[in-house]
Amino acid sequence: MEDRRRRKAVKLMDKEFCVTSCCSRNIHGGKTWEEVKHIAHGASNTTISLAKQVGLPQLVVVKYAAIDDSDTLQRQSEVHAKFQGCPYILRCYGDEYCTAKDNGRIIYNVLFEHASGGNLADLIKTSRGGAGGLPESDVKSFTKSILLGLDCIHNKGYAHLDIKPKNILLVPDLSKKRKRGASASAAFDAKIADFWIAKSSKQILAELRWEDRWCLEGTPRYMSPEAIAEHKKGPACDIWALGCVVVEMLCGQPAFSIKPGESLEDFLDRIGFGGESPRIPVGISREAHDFLKRCFVRNSKSRWNASRLLSHPFLKDHIPDAESPHKKVRK
Repeated sequence: MEDRRRRKAVKLMDKEFCVTSCCSRNIHGGKTWEEVKHIAHGASNTTISLAKQVGLPQLVVVKYAAIDDSDTLQRQSEVHAKFQGCPYILRCYGDEYCTAKDNGRIIYNVLFEHASGGNLADLIKTSRGGAGGLPESDVKSFTKSILLGLDCIHNKGYAHLDIKPKNILLVPDLSKKRKRGASASAAFDAKIADFWIAKSSKQILAELRWEDRWCLEGTPRYMSPEAIAEHKKGPACDIWALGCVVVEMLCGQPAFSIKPGESLEDFLDRIGFGGESPRIPVGISREAHDFLKRCFVRNSKSRWNASRLLSHPFLKDHIPDAESPHKKVRK
Protein backbone atom coordinates (compact mmCIF):
# COMPACT_ATOMS: atom_id res chain seq x y z
CA MET A 1 0.00 0.00 0.00
CA GLU A 2 2.84 2.36 0.80
CA ASP A 3 4.29 1.90 -2.69
CA ARG A 4 0.96 2.90 -4.19
CA ARG A 5 1.05 6.21 -2.34
CA ARG A 6 4.65 6.99 -3.29
CA ARG A 7 3.63 8.33 -6.65
CA LYS A 8 4.44 12.03 -6.48
CA ALA A 9 3.12 12.97 -9.88
CA VAL A 10 1.25 11.52 -12.80
CA LYS A 11 2.18 12.63 -16.30
CA LEU A 12 -0.65 10.93 -18.16
CA MET A 13 -1.61 11.43 -21.78
CA ASP A 14 -5.23 10.22 -21.72
CA LYS A 15 -6.81 13.55 -22.60
CA GLU A 16 -6.09 16.12 -25.26
CA PHE A 17 -3.69 18.79 -24.12
CA CYS A 18 -5.25 22.16 -23.42
CA VAL A 19 -3.02 24.93 -24.71
CA THR A 20 -3.41 28.34 -23.15
CA SER A 21 -0.73 29.97 -25.23
CA CYS A 22 0.88 28.88 -28.44
CA CYS A 23 3.16 30.20 -31.08
CA SER A 24 1.84 32.67 -33.62
CA ARG A 25 -1.01 31.19 -35.62
CA ASN A 26 -0.54 33.60 -38.50
CA ILE A 27 2.87 32.49 -39.69
CA HIS A 28 1.07 30.42 -42.39
CA GLY A 29 4.27 28.75 -43.42
CA GLY A 30 8.01 28.33 -43.07
CA LYS A 31 10.94 28.37 -45.41
CA THR A 32 9.89 25.24 -47.27
CA TRP A 33 6.15 24.93 -46.61
CA GLU A 34 2.85 26.76 -46.86
CA GLU A 35 -0.03 26.05 -44.53
CA VAL A 36 -3.08 24.43 -46.12
CA LYS A 37 -5.14 23.77 -43.01
CA HIS A 38 -4.75 24.15 -39.26
CA ILE A 39 -5.28 20.75 -37.62
CA ALA A 40 -4.89 21.10 -33.87
CA HIS A 41 -2.88 22.24 -30.88
CA GLY A 42 -0.65 19.53 -29.43
CA ALA A 43 1.52 18.99 -26.40
CA SER A 44 3.85 21.65 -24.99
CA ASN A 45 2.38 24.62 -26.89
CA THR A 46 2.84 22.94 -30.26
CA THR A 47 0.66 23.72 -33.27
CA ILE A 48 -0.05 21.08 -35.92
CA SER A 49 -0.91 22.00 -39.52
CA LEU A 50 -1.41 20.32 -42.86
CA ALA A 51 0.94 21.98 -45.32
CA LYS A 52 2.21 21.90 -48.88
CA GLN A 53 5.88 21.93 -49.65
CA VAL A 54 6.90 25.00 -51.62
CA GLY A 55 7.04 24.23 -55.32
CA LEU A 56 5.77 20.67 -54.84
CA PRO A 57 2.28 19.16 -54.68
CA GLN A 58 3.26 16.89 -51.80
CA LEU A 59 1.33 17.38 -48.56
CA VAL A 60 3.13 17.18 -45.24
CA VAL A 61 2.21 17.67 -41.60
CA VAL A 62 4.11 20.36 -39.75
CA LYS A 63 4.45 20.61 -35.99
CA TYR A 64 5.78 23.94 -34.82
CA ALA A 65 6.34 25.91 -31.64
CA ALA A 66 7.95 29.13 -30.54
CA ILE A 67 11.63 28.53 -29.90
CA ASP A 68 11.17 29.10 -26.15
CA ASP A 69 8.56 26.31 -26.06
CA SER A 70 10.24 23.91 -28.47
CA ASP A 71 12.38 21.73 -26.18
CA THR A 72 9.91 18.82 -26.25
CA LEU A 73 9.37 19.11 -30.00
CA GLN A 74 13.12 19.23 -30.65
CA ARG A 75 13.63 16.16 -28.50
CA GLN A 76 10.90 14.32 -30.38
CA SER A 77 12.57 15.24 -33.66
CA GLU A 78 15.95 13.98 -32.43
CA VAL A 79 14.50 10.64 -31.29
CA HIS A 80 12.45 10.27 -34.47
CA ALA A 81 15.56 10.78 -36.60
CA LYS A 82 17.14 7.65 -35.13
CA PHE A 83 14.58 5.48 -36.90
CA GLN A 84 14.84 7.00 -40.36
CA GLY A 85 14.61 4.34 -43.02
CA CYS A 86 12.19 2.12 -41.11
CA PRO A 87 9.05 1.91 -43.32
CA TYR A 88 6.80 1.27 -40.31
CA ILE A 89 7.61 4.52 -38.53
CA LEU A 90 6.18 7.80 -39.75
CA ARG A 91 8.77 9.57 -41.90
CA CYS A 92 10.30 12.81 -40.70
CA TYR A 93 11.45 15.16 -43.46
CA GLY A 94 13.61 17.30 -41.21
CA ASP A 95 13.32 20.52 -39.26
CA GLU A 96 13.86 24.23 -39.82
CA TYR A 97 13.54 27.63 -38.18
CA CYS A 98 11.56 30.61 -39.41
CA THR A 99 10.47 34.01 -38.09
CA ALA A 100 6.88 34.94 -37.27
CA LYS A 101 5.85 38.02 -39.26
CA ASP A 102 3.71 39.61 -36.55
CA ASN A 103 6.16 39.65 -33.64
CA GLY A 104 9.51 38.43 -34.99
CA ARG A 105 9.59 35.37 -32.74
CA ILE A 106 11.71 32.45 -33.87
CA ILE A 107 9.60 29.39 -34.69
CA TYR A 108 10.86 25.82 -34.74
CA ASN A 109 9.22 23.54 -37.37
CA VAL A 110 9.34 19.76 -37.91
CA LEU A 111 7.95 18.27 -41.14
CA PHE A 112 6.36 14.82 -41.11
CA GLU A 113 4.83 12.45 -43.62
CA HIS A 114 1.10 13.08 -44.19
CA ALA A 115 -1.05 10.15 -43.07
CA SER A 116 -4.09 10.65 -45.28
CA GLY A 117 -5.81 7.61 -43.75
CA GLY A 118 -5.97 9.30 -40.34
CA ASN A 119 -5.21 7.33 -37.21
CA LEU A 120 -6.14 3.86 -36.07
CA ALA A 121 -8.43 5.14 -33.31
CA ASP A 122 -10.67 6.90 -35.83
CA LEU A 123 -10.72 3.87 -38.11
CA ILE A 124 -11.83 1.62 -35.24
CA LYS A 125 -14.63 4.04 -34.34
CA THR A 126 -16.03 4.14 -37.87
CA SER A 127 -15.52 0.49 -38.83
CA ARG A 128 -18.82 -1.43 -39.00
CA GLY A 129 -20.58 1.50 -37.44
CA GLY A 130 -18.24 1.31 -34.45
CA ALA A 131 -19.96 -1.87 -33.28
CA GLY A 132 -17.66 -4.71 -34.17
CA GLY A 133 -14.05 -3.70 -34.73
CA LEU A 134 -11.98 -4.42 -37.82
CA PRO A 135 -11.88 -7.57 -39.96
CA GLU A 136 -9.30 -9.95 -38.53
CA SER A 137 -7.37 -9.86 -41.80
CA ASP A 138 -6.86 -6.09 -41.33
CA VAL A 139 -5.94 -6.61 -37.68
CA LYS A 140 -3.23 -9.07 -38.72
CA SER A 141 -1.83 -6.64 -41.28
CA PHE A 142 -1.80 -3.63 -38.95
CA THR A 143 -0.42 -5.66 -36.04
CA LYS A 144 2.47 -6.94 -38.15
CA SER A 145 3.31 -3.39 -39.28
CA ILE A 146 3.25 -2.10 -35.70
CA LEU A 147 5.43 -4.97 -34.52
CA LEU A 148 7.97 -4.37 -37.28
CA GLY A 149 8.12 -0.74 -36.16
CA LEU A 150 8.50 -1.72 -32.51
CA ASP A 151 11.21 -4.23 -33.41
CA CYS A 152 13.17 -1.41 -35.04
CA ILE A 153 12.63 0.92 -32.06
CA HIS A 154 13.65 -1.73 -29.53
CA ASN A 155 16.69 -2.84 -31.52
CA LYS A 156 17.88 0.78 -31.44
CA GLY A 157 17.74 0.67 -27.65
CA TYR A 158 14.52 2.68 -27.22
CA ALA A 159 11.01 2.16 -25.87
CA HIS A 160 8.08 4.17 -27.27
CA LEU A 161 6.04 4.08 -24.00
CA ASP A 162 2.81 5.46 -25.48
CA ILE A 163 1.59 2.90 -28.01
CA LYS A 164 -2.15 3.41 -28.55
CA PRO A 165 -4.50 3.65 -31.57
CA LYS A 166 -4.18 7.44 -31.73
CA ASN A 167 -0.42 7.13 -32.22
CA ILE A 168 -0.72 4.64 -35.07
CA LEU A 169 -1.18 6.54 -38.34
CA LEU A 170 -2.41 5.14 -41.65
CA VAL A 171 -0.40 5.97 -44.75
CA PRO A 172 -1.49 4.77 -48.22
CA ASP A 173 0.74 2.14 -49.74
CA LEU A 174 0.72 2.76 -53.47
CA SER A 175 2.23 -0.67 -54.09
CA LYS A 176 -0.85 -2.37 -52.65
CA LYS A 177 -3.74 -3.02 -54.98
CA ARG A 178 -7.06 -3.37 -53.25
CA LYS A 179 -8.48 -6.82 -53.94
CA ARG A 180 -12.15 -7.36 -54.66
CA GLY A 181 -14.03 -7.75 -51.40
CA ALA A 182 -11.17 -6.36 -49.32
CA SER A 183 -11.82 -3.55 -46.84
CA ALA A 184 -10.92 0.05 -47.64
CA SER A 185 -8.20 -0.02 -44.97
CA ALA A 186 -6.38 -2.87 -46.74
CA ALA A 187 -4.51 -0.35 -48.93
CA PHE A 188 -2.95 1.43 -45.94
CA ASP A 189 0.16 0.76 -43.90
CA ALA A 190 0.17 1.36 -40.16
CA LYS A 191 3.05 3.54 -38.96
CA ILE A 192 4.12 4.46 -35.43
CA ALA A 193 4.21 8.18 -34.61
CA ASP A 194 4.50 10.58 -31.67
CA PHE A 195 7.71 9.92 -29.76
CA TRP A 196 6.94 12.52 -27.05
CA ILE A 197 7.87 10.29 -24.12
CA ALA A 198 10.06 7.69 -25.85
CA LYS A 199 13.21 6.87 -23.89
CA SER A 200 16.49 5.10 -24.48
CA SER A 201 17.65 2.35 -22.17
CA LYS A 202 20.29 4.77 -20.82
CA GLN A 203 17.64 7.36 -19.99
CA ILE A 204 15.49 4.73 -18.28
CA LEU A 205 18.42 3.61 -16.13
CA ALA A 206 19.30 7.21 -15.28
CA GLU A 207 15.73 7.94 -14.18
CA LEU A 208 15.97 5.22 -11.54
CA ARG A 209 18.32 7.52 -9.63
CA TRP A 210 16.05 10.55 -9.85
CA GLU A 211 13.88 11.68 -6.98
CA ASP A 212 10.82 11.89 -9.27
CA ARG A 213 11.20 8.36 -10.61
CA TRP A 214 7.70 7.65 -9.25
CA CYS A 215 6.17 9.84 -11.93
CA LEU A 216 3.96 7.80 -14.27
CA GLU A 217 4.11 8.51 -17.98
CA GLY A 218 1.77 7.25 -20.66
CA THR A 219 -1.91 6.62 -21.32
CA PRO A 220 -3.67 4.76 -18.47
CA ARG A 221 -5.65 2.23 -20.57
CA TYR A 222 -2.47 1.00 -22.25
CA MET A 223 -0.06 1.01 -19.30
CA SER A 224 1.46 -2.29 -18.21
CA PRO A 225 1.34 -3.64 -14.62
CA GLU A 226 5.08 -3.15 -14.08
CA ALA A 227 4.93 0.45 -15.32
CA ILE A 228 2.27 1.20 -12.68
CA ALA A 229 3.34 -0.96 -9.74
CA GLU A 230 7.12 -0.94 -10.12
CA HIS A 231 7.64 2.11 -12.36
CA LYS A 232 9.58 -0.08 -14.77
CA LYS A 233 9.85 1.28 -18.29
CA GLY A 234 11.11 -0.56 -21.33
CA PRO A 235 10.23 -2.46 -24.50
CA ALA A 236 8.01 -4.92 -22.61
CA CYS A 237 5.65 -2.02 -21.82
CA ASP A 238 5.16 -1.49 -25.56
CA ILE A 239 4.20 -5.15 -26.04
CA TRP A 240 1.51 -4.98 -23.35
CA ALA A 241 0.17 -1.81 -24.97
CA LEU A 242 0.23 -3.49 -28.39
CA GLY A 243 -1.96 -6.26 -26.97
CA CYS A 244 -4.44 -3.62 -25.79
CA VAL A 245 -4.45 -2.10 -29.29
CA VAL A 246 -5.08 -5.50 -30.88
CA VAL A 247 -8.05 -6.11 -28.57
CA GLU A 248 -9.45 -2.73 -29.55
CA MET A 249 -9.01 -3.47 -33.24
CA LEU A 250 -10.73 -6.84 -32.91
CA CYS A 251 -13.82 -5.82 -30.98
CA GLY A 252 -14.05 -2.02 -31.18
CA GLN A 253 -13.83 -1.68 -27.39
CA PRO A 254 -10.89 -0.86 -25.09
CA ALA A 255 -9.23 -3.81 -23.37
CA PHE A 256 -9.68 -1.95 -20.06
CA SER A 257 -12.53 0.34 -19.05
CA ILE A 258 -12.83 2.69 -16.11
CA LYS A 259 -15.83 1.62 -14.04
CA PRO A 260 -18.59 4.14 -13.22
CA GLY A 261 -17.48 6.26 -10.27
CA GLU A 262 -13.98 4.79 -10.31
CA SER A 263 -11.13 7.25 -9.80
CA LEU A 264 -8.08 7.21 -12.03
CA GLU A 265 -5.92 6.14 -9.09
CA ASP A 266 -8.21 3.20 -8.32
CA PHE A 267 -8.23 2.24 -11.98
CA LEU A 268 -4.42 2.21 -12.07
CA ASP A 269 -4.23 0.27 -8.81
CA ARG A 270 -6.59 -2.35 -10.24
CA ILE A 271 -4.19 -3.00 -13.13
CA GLY A 272 -0.92 -2.54 -11.27
CA PHE A 273 -1.73 -4.25 -7.98
CA GLY A 274 -5.07 -6.04 -8.44
CA GLY A 275 -3.80 -8.74 -10.76
CA GLU A 276 -6.31 -7.83 -13.46
CA SER A 277 -5.42 -8.61 -17.07
CA PRO A 278 -7.13 -7.28 -20.19
CA ARG A 279 -10.27 -9.01 -21.42
CA ILE A 280 -9.65 -11.11 -24.54
CA PRO A 281 -12.46 -10.99 -27.12
CA VAL A 282 -14.51 -14.10 -27.79
CA GLY A 283 -15.25 -15.22 -31.32
CA ILE A 284 -11.70 -14.66 -32.54
CA SER A 285 -9.34 -17.23 -34.00
CA ARG A 286 -7.31 -19.51 -31.75
CA GLU A 287 -4.15 -17.90 -33.13
CA ALA A 288 -5.38 -14.42 -32.20
CA HIS A 289 -6.30 -15.60 -28.71
CA ASP A 290 -2.87 -17.17 -28.18
CA PHE A 291 -1.12 -14.08 -29.57
CA LEU A 292 -2.88 -11.87 -27.01
CA LYS A 293 -1.97 -14.24 -24.18
CA ARG A 294 1.70 -13.74 -25.10
CA CYS A 295 1.27 -9.96 -24.92
CA PHE A 296 -0.58 -10.01 -21.59
CA VAL A 297 1.86 -12.00 -19.47
CA ARG A 298 1.95 -9.96 -16.26
CA ASN A 299 5.59 -10.86 -15.57
CA SER A 300 7.38 -8.56 -18.02
CA LYS A 301 10.43 -10.85 -18.15
CA SER A 302 8.27 -13.68 -19.53
CA ARG A 303 6.35 -11.52 -21.98
CA TRP A 304 7.21 -12.19 -25.62
CA ASN A 305 9.26 -9.52 -27.36
CA ALA A 306 8.54 -7.99 -30.77
CA SER A 307 10.92 -10.27 -32.66
CA ARG A 308 9.38 -13.41 -31.22
CA LEU A 309 5.81 -12.22 -31.79
CA LEU A 310 6.59 -11.60 -35.46
CA SER A 311 6.96 -15.38 -35.88
CA HIS A 312 3.65 -16.13 -34.15
CA PRO A 313 1.14 -18.13 -36.27
CA PHE A 314 -1.39 -15.28 -35.91
CA LEU A 315 0.68 -13.15 -38.28
CA LYS A 316 1.29 -15.77 -40.95
CA ASP A 317 -0.43 -15.45 -44.32
CA HIS A 318 -3.86 -17.04 -44.29
CA ILE A 319 -7.14 -17.28 -46.14
CA PRO A 320 -9.64 -15.33 -43.99
CA ASP A 321 -12.52 -17.35 -42.62
CA ALA A 322 -16.05 -15.98 -42.53
CA GLU A 323 -15.86 -13.55 -39.63
CA SER A 324 -18.54 -12.57 -37.20
CA PRO A 325 -19.44 -8.89 -37.68
CA HIS A 326 -19.79 -8.43 -33.92
CA LYS A 327 -17.03 -9.74 -31.73
CA LYS A 328 -17.60 -9.42 -28.02
CA VAL A 329 -15.26 -9.01 -25.11
CA ARG A 330 -15.16 -11.86 -22.65
CA LYS A 331 -16.63 -10.68 -19.35
